[in-house]
Amino acid sequence: MWGITIIACMSFPVVFGQNARLELRIIPLLFGTLYGGFLSGIFLSALIILYRLYFGIDIGFYNTVLVLLFSLPVILYFQKSFASSKKDLRVKIAVGLSFYYCFIGLTFFGILRDFSIDYLKVQIIHLIFAVVVTWFFAMLEETIREIHQLRLELHNSEKIRVISELTSVFAHEIRNPLQVTRGFLQLLNEPDLPDQKKEYIQISLEELDRANEIINDFLSFGKPSIYNNERIDVGYQLQRVVNIIQSYTLNHNVEIKTDILANCWIYANPQKLNQSLINILKNAIESMPNGGIVWITCTSTNDGYININIKDQGIGMTKKQIDMLGSPYYSLKESGTGLGMMVSFQIVRSFKGKIQVNSEKDIGTEFIILLPKIT
Repeated sequence: MWGITIIACMSFPVVFGQNARLELRIIPLLFGTLYGGFLSGIFLSALIILYRLYFGIDIGFYNTVLVLLFSLPVILYFQKSFASSKKDLRVKIAVGLSFYYCFIGLTFFGILRDFSIDYLKVQIIHLIFAVVVTWFFAMLEETIREIHQLRLELHNSEKIRVISELTSVFAHEIRNPLQVTRGFLQLLNEPDLPDQKKEYIQISLEELDRANEIINDFLSFGKPSIYNNERIDVGYQLQRVVNIIQSYTLNHNVEIKTDILANCWIYANPQKLNQSLINILKNAIESMPNGGIVWITCTSTNDGYININIKDQGIGMTKKQIDMLGSPYYSLKESGTGLGMMVSFQIVRSFKGKIQVNSEKDIGTEFIILLPKIT
């Protein structure tokens, strides 16, 4: 690109007097060398000499060769300093080198053609014009580079922010099955353990498998998510979720009452559905610091949906809080991230379902999850 610019400058010069040619080849030569390095400078200088030779060997050709011989080494000498300098110093180096190049040209022009007032005026005008244009393009180039660098830094900071959010999401999701497993392992340590030992061990293993699946989701993030959906009974999954979270409810003095209709069939991924239900149930339990009751029902609607209803006696929410529900980093808990609820909403939507939330402050909250029914 710099070479093409040099050819264009040399092809359309300002000609005056006897074969005196003025153009701005210094600018592409200077920028090409300063930004492109040693090889770029040598290539552009050779291009200038060869193209000038095309116009014939005259005083102008000798002037071109002499100017390059005296100015190119200086430009190359300052190139390394230019590359490691900041914006303001870069502009000063470019302007200084442009002045030096034009001054050398003016000097050799006077030596080869003899000094005259008219030629000297033109050369000084050319020097001033070249320096001003060099300053303008140096500022423009450095500003563009600065904007590009800011964009890269912004892009990198956005990546870090996304990674931070993802880490919070999956840390939150992995913590759920680990807490459940820890609860059952505590029960297994009791001396008067009931006859449900095998059931506790099985649930613990299933929860560890769920944590492993969540980790796999994290590792494959960024690739298209393909859930292994299958025909499942929502009633069975709800009962399983209740069994999983039973120890957590006991620790919070919460009782769960269920009214689950049989044969509530939907097409979904059971692990993802359980993940969503556990998040909502945990929020319902934690919304009752003094204990209470959580009602869970599962019914079939006349418009082709399975209705999962989860109602608590918690602190409730205002309409503004309901509208913000499911947004990243929005949570009513002091240590909450809001990401668990966001994941729950996304999971339900992925099954072509929808969530409705009804709540009153200091009375309780009701989650209505509607999922397409299959026969």
